[in-house]
Amino acid sequence: MASRNFSIGKIEAAHIAISVITVALAFTLFPVGSFSATRFTIIFLTLGAGFVLHELGHKFVAIRYGAQAEYRAWTTGLFVALFLAFVTDGGFIFAAPGAVYIFGKRVSEEQNGKIALAGPLVNLFLALIFLAIGVSYPEMQTLAAIGVSINAFLGAFNLIPIFPLDGSKVFAWNKVVWGATLIALVAILLTNPFPVEF
Repeated sequence: MASRNFSIGKIEAAHIAISVITVALAFTLFPVGSFSATRFTIIFLTLGAGFVLHELGHKFVAIRYGAQAEYRAWTTGLFVALFLAFVTDGGFIFAAPGAVYIFGKRVSEEQNGKIALAGPLVNLFLALIFLAIGVSYPEMQTLAAIGVSINAFLGAFNLIPIFPLDGSKVFAWNKVVWGATLIALVAILLTNPFPVEF
């Protein structure tokens, strides 16, 4: 297995920062009139961690396989998220902020599946971490509730087996791994013990 150094350049870091801030702002404004500094901070920490580490999971595994990988924001997707936050009132919001682009080496179906799986696995791990935080520190249950829900949802949504979502690549590689990971994420999402209220 080839290995390369993991690094994030200034342009890539800027794309990540713009994506996280924009999406956090969109979800803070949704529904209309719900913005507050506390709400923004909680969403930034939970959604931001879930989104950034999901994408960096893809990048890390791709680099481990000898490919080059960089995150790039999708400007249209970011504008759509903000637009929906303003024009809908508790109805619908969708965010497709960007993706990690892999180049420089042709990867096998198995490698591609594992690269795709890395993102949802990161979300599964983060959901469990936020779950542990909520159990260990009752005063942080609001943060934990959002962290569990956001990460379980991000992971499960990305495992939908429809191109270009991660699920299409994982499903093509290994249906058992795909199914087990999806079941775990959905189970956490549906059994979140903390009320999502803030």
